[in-house]
Amino acid sequence: MPVPSAEFKKALKRLPDAEKEKLLLRAVRRDAELYETFVFELLPDVTTEQVYEQAADRIHELFNVAVTGRLLNRSLNKALGKAVKETARARRITKDKRLEIDLNLYALRLIFDNYTGQFDSPYAGFFTSTARLAARTTQLVLTSLHEDLWLEYKPELDDFLTQLHGRSKSRSLKFELPRELVLPD
Repeated sequence: MPVPSAEFKKALKRLPDAEKEKLLLRAVRRDAELYETFVFELLPDVTTEQVYEQAADRIHELFNVAVTGRLLNRSLNKALGKAVKETARARRITKDKRLEIDLNLYALRLIFDNYTGQFDSPYAGFFTSTARLAARTTQLVLTSLHEDLWLEYKPELDDFLTQLHGRSKSRSLKFELPRELVLPD
């Protein structure tokens, strides 16, 4: 991302309001994420909950589309990658780390409720991606949230991590998968 120079900022201040409005409208027409960010920041009736609902619907739809196809493991892996990107997009729009954690947990719930049978596939891609998401979500909870909120996420994350560790593929992961969300004393 380019950093606006001091000269650019001065030139922007000298522009009349009508010209600023034209530039802004042109920018949001070209960039959907910028438009959604401005909608979230400028309109009082757009809330974090609405952004969560929209992103959760997109993630749900990604996994519904992934169910079809001959190579289910590969399709699920692609859907999980797109779900992670959708989660990151929602976080960039709202700048809310808790929203990112909640959407990650939503994707993990979808996976563990519907697709754990694919963990036993000879292809390890989907299992590895799911394990990475669980590990990253665990790390996000510990680094991004206040200590009082950790207890809210602990049981669900511990359940996901326990299920992942129960699979034979967990021993062949090339990264360290935590056994549980460890809370400091």
